[in-house]
Amino acid sequence: MSTNAGRSGRRWRRVVAQLKAESLPICSICGYDIDMTLPHLDPLAWTAEHVVPLSAGGDPYDRDNLRPAHRGCNSRKGSGPPPIPPGGSRRW
Repeated sequence: MSTNAGRSGRRWRRVVAQLKAESLPICSICGYDIDMTLPHLDPLAWTAEHVVPLSAGGDPYDRDNLRPAHRGCNSRKGSGPPPIPPGGSRRW
């Protein structure tokens, strides 16, 4: 499977549009607001994050497998778990 499989085409655009319309603009990884006016390549711009990564068998079109995220947070997370839970901190 290519790294971009499931993230192009009409079906993908429709699922992403639905996510944008139904979700609050809050990053599911860091918990901070997402500025919806930023250009799409900005690290703080909105992007769709896969809860179960495609590399782990996640369905790219399942709306329940998608959450809003900052582009930078989503890139840093990659296919692993978030480093710190949203709104939380490390346990000392």
